[in-house]
Amino acid sequence: MYHFTLDFPGNSMRVLLFALLTAALAGCQIVYKLPTRQGNVIEQKQLDQLQVGMSREQVKFLLGTPIATSAFRTDRWDYTGYYKNPRGKVYNRTVSLFFDGEMLARMEGIQQAATGGAVLPDLEALEEQAKKDKTEAGREPEKGDTGIVITPPKTEQ
Repeated sequence: MYHFTLDFPGNSMRVLLFALLTAALAGCQIVYKLPTRQGNVIEQKQLDQLQVGMSREQVKFLLGTPIATSAFRTDRWDYTGYYKNPRGKVYNRTVSLFFDGEMLARMEGIQQAATGGAVLPDLEALEEQAKKDKTEAGREPEKGDTGIVITPPKTEQ
């Protein structure tokens, strides 16, 4: 009885194994990179709520604990944020708050820094807009035949 088998010489098997490993590792180049956030990520809408005359506790409730405070200078709090989006664009922002006693006296870095027109996106607004767009897409009428047939009413003769 004749039995058919495939027999690869040693070199062919190594070439095949090398080709398979290379193909598998080539897929590793397609990796999603997460956004990088460091420090205090403060949105402009939070800064818009700040007002001169607020207490330290109110400021801390609104913005969180400052990233930098000095034991030698208790009248200044610094909030520094770093954001790098998945495409590699980097945004930095530093907000300095100055206190007179327990009340907020002066603010620096509150206005959005000039970044060549680029502004950090408001993630909540983007998610809400995406939901609205999805809802609107579901409401759009289909083009072409809708499948509805209107028949005239029967008249008696």
